[in-house]
Amino acid sequence: MHQYDRRRFFKRMMLGASAVVLAGCDKLSNSQTFTGLLKTGESFSKNARGLLNNPKSMAQEFSEADLSPSFRSNGTSMPNSAEYIALEKNNFVDWSLEVNGLVEKPLKLTLADIQALPSRTQITRHDCVEGWSAIGKWTGTPLHEILDLAKPLTKAQYVVFYCADPMNDDGTDKYYESIDMVDALHAQTILAYKLNGETLPVKNGAPIRLRVERQLGYKQAKYIMRIELVEKLDHIAQGKGGYWEDSAGYEWYAGI
Repeated sequence: MHQYDRRRFFKRMMLGASAVVLAGCDKLSNSQTFTGLLKTGESFSKNARGLLNNPKSMAQEFSEADLSPSFRSNGTSMPNSAEYIALEKNNFVDWSLEVNGLVEKPLKLTLADIQALPSRTQITRHDCVEGWSAIGKWTGTPLHEILDLAKPLTKAQYVVFYCADPMNDDGTDKYYESIDMVDALHAQTILAYKLNGETLPVKNGAPIRLRVERQLGYKQAKYIMRIELVEKLDHIAQGKGGYWEDSAGYEWYAGI
């Protein structure tokens, strides 16, 4: 069994076992001792991940013959945001990416600025928690190229992505996601602006989206507007590191 498939098998087996156990845990969920233990376990899993995974291990890549006939949209397909709609109508000429937080040199980069940086093309599989997968060819700027320009401070531990897509009707709750510096500096972590050789479609996250290939689909933030480097995640929403982590209890680390 391929290493990639083994990881997927054991992850699904663990998720299945957890579901069986949790089905009878209503009383335990009201226990402060038990919930505290769960939080300790989640913290342990984050730390253990760093010990068990080779920081340079690569997600499986495929050939053009393996490309899916189409690459469906996951989540939002068109942000209901006046700002985004205006940017899209002007072909994102006025769009810019802010990079700030724990950096020596805050940045504001246009799409042209990003496309002028070294690029990487990779054919990888997107695995969604909804149960579907698709193989796509992504072209974009490695995130480490942008971080090199911004010069992260030593205490920066996480990279947070703030997106244009509102997750409620009044537009106040925007999508956000985060990864640690290990994944941020990984060779396959890119800000993609092309899919299958064409300009990234709006439904797939235009003008840029994150591809962090060693994790599940909900970590692949779309419609990115700002990147912030932080030491801790506790000041962002509920402090769990992402929209679905906060709102639906998804795991912060979604490695496959």
